[in-house]
Amino acid sequence: MKVEQNKMVGVDYKLTVDGQIADQSRPGQPLEFIFGTGMLLPKFEEAILGKEIGESVSFTLEAKDGYGEVIADAIVDLPKDIFMVDGKLAEDILFEGSQVPMSDAQGNRMMGIVKEVGESTVKMDFNHPMAGKTLNFDVEVISVRDWNTSADLLQFLGRSSLQISAHSFQACPIFSEH
Repeated sequence: MKVEQNKMVGVDYKLTVDGQIADQSRPGQPLEFIFGTGMLLPKFEEAILGKEIGESVSFTLEAKDGYGEVIADAIVDLPKDIFMVDGKLAEDILFEGSQVPMSDAQGNRMMGIVKEVGESTVKMDFNHPMAGKTLNFDVEVISVRDWNTSADLLQFLGRSSLQISAHSFQACPIFSEH
């Protein structure tokens, strides 16, 4: 069976960025997803389309095909006092490289990375952590099957939904954020 629209696909993958392994599937635990539903980066799916179980492919995604270029306007200085919790500065999260969950005035959630802590401001970067990066993938197709029953969908969501939501933003950069 080949990888195609609406198939349940399992892949082992390794993502290398700047010569370092940025993410990879765990041994015996392939990344499973429903192909063509927008769960993964479109160019990632394009690279494995038509592949069969056991086939491998290596490919590179430039920033424009991954998480886009770095947007300068997404790097902002915020008043340090917005990081107050119960009247105290949340110093445990205010260090360079810390990922801080935040929300805007409309309640939209976003992750920001602390770039610099100043005397009265905190420089935050709200770009995706992989923005501006070239993504190098090594992928092997482990499984391909139909998934057309409610039980399959419930099993997939019940087993993976928490892993996907916790994993997708911080540790698994191949998930789409559309």
